This record gives sequence, structure tokens and C-alpha cells, in this order.
Amino acid sequence: MTDQPDFDIRSFLPYLLNQAAEESSLAFQHHYRQRYGMLRTEWRVLFHLGRYGAMTANAIGTRAKMHKTKISRAVAALEQKRYLTRKKVEADRRHEMLSLTRAGRTVYADLCKVARDYDAQLLAPFSAEEQALLKRALERLAKL
Repeated sequence: MTDQPDFDIRSFLPYLLNQAAEESSLAFQHHYRQRYGMLRTEWRVLFHLGRYGAMTANAIGTRAKMHKTKISRAVAALEQKRYLTRKKVEADRRHEMLSLTRAGRTVYADLCKVARDYDAQLLAPFSAEEQALLKRALERLAKL
């Protein structure tokens, strides 16, 4: 035995952050999965295209911190659902510009409204001061 206190994973910050992220994500997942049959990676790709406009899969990977294989699968699924289109980049034919279709923009707008409402629901138990502090702290951690 050592003189050190036992390590309790339940108070380990990465564990707590993961638990909070999973719990909050699972409840939101219901919306995009039930309404549109999308997986989490598809929602994230759709979000980036809706928010930032046409971009390559590499650009999405950099912004979203997602692996290219997951992005590729999500792009294929969104294309099959007719939510996005691909267009070869003339300067470098190895890359494709991805953009939302009209249907994709409609889905994006709908899910953004749901996300705003869900975000407000998650934050409701906290005071305005606590909400601001929580967001600032998470933003600082995310920049590590």
C-alpha cells in the first residue's frame, strides 16, 4: 500500500467531461436520429457545412477534430440522403468541395432550432452567471 489516497475516477476531470458530454449528446441524438435517421458524425458534418458553407472533408476534419474515415462515411450517408453534393476541386482533382443541398439546408435549419432549444434546456438550471462561467471554462479547456 502507498501513502497516496485512492484515485477516484468519478472526480477525474476528463472522466466527468466525458460523462457530461455523453449524457447531453445522447438526449440530443434522439432528435437528429429520429427525425432524419442521422448518426452523430453525420450531424456534425451537416452542421459544419451549414454553418461555414462549402468546404472539403479535410477542412471539416480540422474544424471538427474528426478522423477522415468517419467523415468519409458521414459524407456518403448524407449524399445518399440527398443532403449534400460533391464537386471536384479543379485545382486539385483529389479533393472535393462539399455543400448542402436545399434539403440539407432545410434539415440544418430545423436541427439548429432544436439545438438552440435543447441548449437552453440544458442551461436552464444554472444562473446566467454560472452559464457564462461554464461556457468560458469549457472553451478554455477545448483550446488545450
